[in-house]
Amino acid sequence: MKARIPKHREFIINFGENADDARSQEAWAKLNAIVEEYKKAHNGRSVYEPTFIEDTEEQVKALQAEYGFSYTVELR
Repeated sequence: MKARIPKHREFIINFGENADDARSQEAWAKLNAIVEEYKKAHNGRSVYEPTFIEDTEEQVKALQAEYGFSYTVELR
């Protein structure tokens, strides 16, 4: 069986080597909550939706300001 997975864009999150583990876990939980909220608000659609990045980037930026991680958006 063959399956073709379309290319999509992803947030690549980097907490850095010296990041506090507890704060990183807290931030990661909040990032995952963004994904779950997106699914609920968009009838179960996932991070593979073409507009996922645009729809959630402001929330990710707010967490970035709070937790100090860096991120890039990459085509996968």
